[in-house]
Amino acid sequence: MVPKTKVEVRLTDGQRETLDRLVRTGSHPAAMRRRANILLLSDADGPDAWSDDDIAERLETSRMTVQRVRQQFAAEGFDATLHRKKPTGRQYRKLDGKQEAQLIVLACSKAPEGHARWTMVLLADRLVEMEVVDSIDPATVWRTLKKTRSSRG
Repeated sequence: MVPKTKVEVRLTDGQRETLDRLVRTGSHPAAMRRRANILLLSDADGPDAWSDDDIAERLETSRMTVQRVRQQFAAEGFDATLHRKKPTGRQYRKLDGKQEAQLIVLACSKAPEGHARWTMVLLADRLVEMEVVDSIDPATVWRTLKKTRSSRG
């Protein structure tokens, strides 16, 4: 395995001042302060450039965190390193309250002809047939029924 080369961090005077102010004043999120400290300690032009292991030990974090901050600074720049991106893969609920109620009514009803009881696949297929939803996974049906307090038996 080839060891990764250390990414050098070189801060401008303005960036160093901004980081110093951020670390010493105000109430900033802990992750932002940690990243600011990592950048300050790893600045190659600063008064004391530290190794990743020393920074990790001093800030009580992992060496990988220090490496990721260095890499993000080199790849995306100063602002992107300090401010976290908002998550983009937000999962929205598949069923709203009215649709959940229809699912529960269906699950509590008599099983279809030829079946002793409802299965998650049968419930999912019936919800699509009834045009309650366009499509739904049986696992979603199971999770929805699991969180209800109703007795289905």
